[in-house]
Amino acid sequence: MLKRILVELRAHAPFTVFGAISGIALMWVFKDMPETMAHRAFYFFHPLHVVLSALVTSSMYRRYKCHASGFKCNIWVLLFIGYAGSVGVATLSDSVIPFIGEAFLNLPNRRIHIGFIEEWYLINPAAIIGVAIGYFWSDTKFPHSGHVLLSTWASLFHVIMALGGQIYWYTYVVICVFLFIAVWLPCCISDIVFPLLFVNNKNKV
Repeated sequence: MLKRILVELRAHAPFTVFGAISGIALMWVFKDMPETMAHRAFYFFHPLHVVLSALVTSSMYRRYKCHASGFKCNIWVLLFIGYAGSVGVATLSDSVIPFIGEAFLNLPNRRIHIGFIEEWYLINPAAIIGVAIGYFWSDTKFPHSGHVLLSTWASLFHVIMALGGQIYWYTYVVICVFLFIAVWLPCCISDIVFPLLFVNNKNKV
């Protein structure tokens, strides 16, 4: 498992760097966006991130637990894995880690936004929809790429909500680092590590 984790982290690092750079480019374009508009943008990308995360997490479990073993999946177990692996990790990626970066930079409008509580009627159904899709589709290659970009952009607009006043050059550098961290480790954990924890060793790859 440790070897698999390290391989996946290394494999996804280059694309995550690209995602972080794209986030900084978007930040430069939207740095003057009003906080209310950034809030709407966050709650556009964050639910999409949750859907894709739930899709990938549940389909990964279904692929290696159910398809590999030949047993029928327990829908309640699949729902738990898809929900916890998407909502929990997406909250960490899109809200908690960006907020730590905002606090580190002492941004004036920083505030943590916990989507499954703050907008529970939007985020929780998004996770269930993702699990439902993942139940019927176990191909995770394309959704993971989209997952990385959506996570980057959701994290970015969380940061943009906290901006205010002058932005210095080092602000971009620090935010780029936090965007990378916010996406790289949580997304790999959500998509690969978390669902495989519930798979027997003989079914792991």
